[in-house]
Amino acid sequence: MKIRQLSVFLENKPGHLNSVCRALAKEGINILTLSLADTQQFGILRLIIKECDSAREILEKEGAVVKVTEVVAAEVDDKPGGLADILEALEKGGVNIEYMYAFAAKRGERAVLVFRFDDPDAAIQTLQRAGENVLGNVDLFEESGA
Repeated sequence: MKIRQLSVFLENKPGHLNSVCRALAKEGINILTLSLADTQQFGILRLIIKECDSAREILEKEGAVVKVTEVVAAEVDDKPGGLADILEALEKGGVNIEYMYAFAAKRGERAVLVFRFDDPDAAIQTLQRAGENVLGNVDLFEESGA
């Protein structure tokens, strides 16, 4: 149920983000979702891509520093308190969230969030015990048409 995410380290300068997107587009690789965090000097672009290994190779050939990390995607009720409910289950389970971001598209009437946990296996167990739907690669890529 863990999903592989690419983290690409970028200088915070014009054109660096575009170079990553262009390199992937040139090879026909679609970005399912992404998050960009920055400081004054650099940024971290986090990507969920079906062709993770190919994308990593392409970006490294372009000179990018790329790291693969495991994240967890879970459905969340898209209503007031939906996120609070899932966060409460994680808190009760003693699970720490390092960061999170959302997919732009929903799965039916539910939102999808990507979480980076300090202990992804414990997080998955906690979420499943709380009745939350943890998604795998197949769920994400089939739903998105990727």
